[in-house]
Amino acid sequence: MKFWNFLIFISIVLLVYGSVNYYIFLRGLQAIPKETIFRNYYVIFFILIALTFWAGRILENYMLNWFTETLVWIGSFWLAFILYFFLFAVLFDLLRILNHFLGIFPSFITENYVKVKVVSLLSVIGIVIATVIYGHINFLNPKIHKFDITMPKKDSQLNSLNIAVASDLHLGTIVGKKRLDDFVEKVNSLNADIVLLPGDIFDEDLGPIIKENLGDNLKQIKSKYGVYAVTGNHEFIGGVNMAVEYMENHGITVIRDTAILIDSVFYLVGREDLSINRFTDDQRKDLSAITKTINKNLPIILLDHQPHNLHIARENGIDLQLSGHTHHGQLWPLNYITSKIYEISWGYKKIEDTHYYVSSGFAGWGPPVRTGSRTEVVNIIVNFE
Repeated sequence: MKFWNFLIFISIVLLVYGSVNYYIFLRGLQAIPKETIFRNYYVIFFILIALTFWAGRILENYMLNWFTETLVWIGSFWLAFILYFFLFAVLFDLLRILNHFLGIFPSFITENYVKVKVVSLLSVIGIVIATVIYGHINFLNPKIHKFDITMPKKDSQLNSLNIAVASDLHLGTIVGKKRLDDFVEKVNSLNADIVLLPGDIFDEDLGPIIKENLGDNLKQIKSKYGVYAVTGNHEFIGGVNMAVEYMENHGITVIRDTAILIDSVFYLVGREDLSINRFTDDQRKDLSAITKTINKNLPIILLDHQPHNLHIARENGIDLQLSGHTHHGQLWPLNYITSKIYEISWGYKKIEDTHYYVSSGFAGWGPPVRTGSRTEVVNIIVNFE
């Protein structure tokens, strides 16, 4: 891993995290009357909860037990609370600015300002708690998204192909054995010909995965042609070689900037994640270099974790590209942002002769909460004509 790139990345993340927490902290403190002892409790509580995520992530590198798991769980939920507390704080600040210049607050607010601030604070806490609970329930109940597409048969002997796709499992402390059992059950219920995992199979550190022996669960995935994956950015964050070795030792074939001919009837192409040069000294191959020697008279399916530069697939004769990474924002309203960043933030689209599907993912990073999208397992039936 490139140490300086990693240091810059972590520094930016911590700066943003600290700044947003400080802003929320101040706005909450201002809403609590100065004469009450609750201000002291608030200060202590806020500092502790703001530190839980990073404390848990750091400590689980040295020990894995109920204490570190509790810290990670609390801290992960706090990430969702941060977003919604921040949005409410910005909203109230905008209203105060408008009131300063335009006097929009009615008299019952201006004459009872201290009480209104307390009521507003308690209301916001209640709304955010309800939102996070809803999002957690949504997170725990992935849907199976089924649809059919038609692709040119070319010289293949296949008439159809039943594909199960799941990106962004983020296996680790948050997504453990119980969720993985649910995943395996859903995938196996599809009786897929092939199972494809377009990156971010692991959250980061392999420690929780090894501790729970999740590899044995991965071995339970069944399909005619096997289980194939590509690297995602989180594999590189956590140590890509160890992640790949673990997958390979537990029944998953990882395709790294190469192409595999499956049963002489179609090609499966897998690209290294786009973040490879940020975390290692390597560069990923151009897609043209990977595909130049393959028989393009057979169908070609591409796995590429991040759905950037979709035109490259079309230019290289790819029939179907499968990606993930975006989580489709995961938390509302971030789905509107990812929809602006990516040509496809979530779902299916055909552009010229190439089919694309970007999955919102089976789980997600950080908070076990989904308010801007659904978790999913994708079932694509390809009909060849």
